[in-house]
Amino acid sequence: MLDNQSTDAFVAFDRVQKSYDGETLVVKDLNLSMPKGEFLTMLGPSGSGKTTCLMMLAGFETATHGEIRLDGREINNIPPHKRGIGMVFQNYALFPHMTVGENLAFPLEVRGLGKSERDAKVQRALEMVQMGEFGARRPAQLSGGQQQRVALARALVFEPELVLMDEPLGALDKQLREHMQFEIKRISDDLGVTVVYVTHDQTEALTMSDRVAVFEDGRIQQLAPPEDLYERPENSFVAQFIGENNKLSGTVQSVSGDVANVTLANGKMTQALAVNCGPAGAETLISIRPERVNIGAQGANVTEAKVLELIYLGDHIRCRLDVHGNSEFVVKVPNSAGHEHLSVGEITTINWAPEDARALDAL
Repeated sequence: MLDNQSTDAFVAFDRVQKSYDGETLVVKDLNLSMPKGEFLTMLGPSGSGKTTCLMMLAGFETATHGEIRLDGREINNIPPHKRGIGMVFQNYALFPHMTVGENLAFPLEVRGLGKSERDAKVQRALEMVQMGEFGARRPAQLSGGQQQRVALARALVFEPELVLMDEPLGALDKQLREHMQFEIKRISDDLGVTVVYVTHDQTEALTMSDRVAVFEDGRIQQLAPPEDLYERPENSFVAQFIGENNKLSGTVQSVSGDVANVTLANGKMTQALAVNCGPAGAETLISIRPERVNIGAQGANVTEAKVLELIYLGDHIRCRLDVHGNSEFVVKVPNSAGHEHLSVGEITTINWAPEDARALDAL
């Protein structure tokens, strides 16, 4: 039985599992609900289960167990072409023998629309993606970015309420990819369409999404808005996967309220928010973002560090340190008046506030 949240959701997965061989689950007890109009990204490394979830929602894969619902209706046994879902793939999947206009008209013909209505919808969709003058061209005459715009227009031309995107920008160069991220988000917001987007690119996920579902080992490790994922990761996998992160191993000595007192590997004590660290005696991993670490001896959690590398990056200097045997500890030192001048090989002091560090599960 679905809970009330799932019942009211536009898209809902309820205890969904998927196995290809009858033994190994690639998706494990997935529970996920989305309201109408949300842009949700499924993010994770290869093999984490994100694309399988998208394919089950599209109808190209069948759930081994559980229910998938769309606007309150179970769709497990409804074929893909009857789900009314728009799809955008990485390889565009355009028909090479058709013009751009004919590619867009095809899903409208399938739905039985007359020519004048088809023509109007095709032109409107092309103008939406700034391709209004390209209707007579064939896909081979377009750049990769233009083809991707056409693929997006084709997914939107029949005005679906749900659009699924599977690594749609993976074949584009960095600058064009970043531009298309904003374009896709703008168009989805303007239309109020619900989007499920799959990527392994964390920057893409943080840039575009209302919420991000971080997948690993067939499960959602955390489902939250981008800011929460970065600022408040709930476990070590999310902390390591989202953004740059420093980690220090230690043992929990005590937990007082929401603060954990932790003994680091070198015997030094430190404090951090007790997020997912277990009781006294448990192994833990302290997570601290590079921009939350300060150079200097003033403040809490002061410790020595050796400067291993300095990289000038314009607005900040990326400083790699050896901290308690961890030689990959990074601090982003602002390039501003009065900033600390460091040199490779010197011993310096660093500090961070307890509320900027999180005691998480040991990997």
